[in-house]
Amino acid sequence: MHRIVKAEFLNDTVKRFEVEVPDIARSRKAGQFVIIRLGENGERVPLTIADSSSGAGTITLIVQEVGKTTFFMNKLEENDFIPDIVGPLGKPTHIENFGTAVCVGGGIGTAVVMPIAKALKEAGNKVISIIGFKSKDLLILENEINEISDEVIITTDDGSYGKKGFVTQPLQDMFGNCMKIGVVYAIGPMVMMHNVVMVTKPHNLLTYVSLNPIMVDGTGMCGGCRVTVDNQMKFACVDGPEFDGHKVDFEELIARLDTYKSMEKDSYSRIKEEYCKCES
Repeated sequence: MHRIVKAEFLNDTVKRFEVEVPDIARSRKAGQFVIIRLGENGERVPLTIADSSSGAGTITLIVQEVGKTTFFMNKLEENDFIPDIVGPLGKPTHIENFGTAVCVGGGIGTAVVMPIAKALKEAGNKVISIIGFKSKDLLILENEINEISDEVIITTDDGSYGKKGFVTQPLQDMFGNCMKIGVVYAIGPMVMMHNVVMVTKPHNLLTYVSLNPIMVDGTGMCGGCRVTVDNQMKFACVDGPEFDGHKVDFEELIARLDTYKSMEKDSYSRIKEEYCKCES
């Protein structure tokens, strides 16, 4: 059992948790994740470790409510407990001094790119962060990203905050201005990552993406998280979650993710309806 030390909403559907898991707090590295389970018969949900404190023995998890398990997790408060947390899982992010590193986060992907940006800054890089959201009310982690970046560019689809448009436009502008970039890390919705890769590919610029296919055990045994990279089958949980975006078969991956989308939406709608009936 792992006690929640702090819990706070960052917007209406995204909540930040600090949870006591001393072993993971001491050993985790940027890019790694945990798998949580809220009960004996609950589903296993992978969550990126956004931050940690080895002194306090805590890790930070940022959770967006998108389904049954995340719905119930975001009902948890300070001093509640998460029964099962396994990790750290996955390969750590490859960090070195590239010179200038551009970190692109879309929506909840901002929480995933944050520890990477921090590690890149600590390695001596100039860090430019581009974070994008549909609208201002969905904005998260602005202050935290500012603290670890040399420059921050914010975009919103509707223009309600920052620059109007998508995260790919500021990146494209950098190439237009002949900026020398050493590496790009792009994390967010699958389509967003694909679009970033399409921008960087003509420039042959190393671009890492973090993949989030369906995942069950997190140890490479179930095969649910298989992806095609450089025409070879890889498992995101043990071979990733980060890969060279230029080598990822995004069309295949997006099609696989769409397979269960309607069922996930139905399950989420039912559980919210049942919960509301119990509360009324």
